Amino acid sequence: MIKKAAVLLATGFEEIEALTPVDVLRRAGVEVTLISVTDEINVTGAHNITVVCDRLLKEIHPGSIDVVVLPGGTPGTGNLMANQGVTNLLTEFNQHKKWIAAICAAPKIIGELGFLKNRKATCFPGFEHHLKEAHYYPCPAITDGHIITGRGIGAAMEFSLEIVSNLISPEKATEMRDQMVVPPLRK
Repeated sequence: MIKKAAVLLATGFEEIEALTPVDVLRRAGVEVTLISVTDEINVTGAHNITVVCDRLLKEIHPGSIDVVVLPGGTPGTGNLMANQGVTNLLTEFNQHKKWIAAICAAPKIIGELGFLKNRKATCFPGFEHHLKEAHYYPCPAITDGHIITGRGIGAAMEFSLEIVSNLISPEKATEMRDQMVVPPLRK
């Protein structure tokens, strides 16, 4: 069965953190839908790159999605967090233990919602206080339960492979790493 991902874009999203997972997940065979949380199908990122999304948030059916991906960025993270539709979707996903993936400043959203309590998590340096009782690890990407977090732009590839590892399999993530010539993490 084909896995499905929704990448949520708000005005001011970090382009690398949004589009790297889209590319990697599609290469892995995941059906990825770019979702605008604005009222427009076109969303402009933090560095003035406009992306044409596939759907508006109000048009999606949460039951058909396996993972929600939240890119960081300023003011993108704040715009995602201020959107009641986004927080409702995340709350539903958390209640049903469905995959939530957030990178850079975006773990702030799920931290403030209380989803990271007693979980391992990472985020962009300086946002740790938003993780609300999480166990902070300054690593590129980490999974705890149904939540995947990534540190920032430089970790976008590791974050994307972490999603593949959990959504499909660790073997698929290793295969993708080899195909894309992504060096293994140093231990």
